[in-house]
Amino acid sequence: MLGEDRREAILSWLENSSEPISGAELAKRTKVSRQVIVQDISLLRAMNETIISTPQGYLMVKEGSKRPRRVIACKHTKEQAELELITLVDFGVSVIDVIVEHPIYGELTGSLHLNSRFDVEKFVQKLKTTDARMLSGLTNGLHLHTIEADTTEQLTKAAEALEKLGILVS
Repeated sequence: MLGEDRREAILSWLENSSEPISGAELAKRTKVSRQVIVQDISLLRAMNETIISTPQGYLMVKEGSKRPRRVIACKHTKEQAELELITLVDFGVSVIDVIVEHPIYGELTGSLHLNSRFDVEKFVQKLKTTDARMLSGLTNGLHLHTIEADTTEQLTKAAEALEKLGILVS
């Protein structure tokens, strides 16, 4: 598959998927290496396509979500990260991203798009197997999350649960 056709196919798959698609899966579908997919994604982004990388794979950002959103401030240890994320998703909350304020680079944002315990387990497993550091490690555990749910009540109840755990920063 030639580059232009491959990038068109990638765009089509991402536009028609509500779930992230991994680079390995895109490589398998197009019969190229994952590195070629990474380059294709970079080219598509340079053409202003709204593709983000999540721990689960690539996702096309669709404009106009009508779900309520809120940004919450949290602080916890590395060991409490899983508890924080599971608490949020158990209330039906989607964890869209993590944001930290870096003294040199300013605001750094990492896309998460965690919607279920399964997503959280995959995220935590990737943290363990890659020996990667969380962004909150740059700020002694202090970070923000953009969260989203079907109702504002879910957002409120999830925040209250984090407050009881001593994770929410008021």
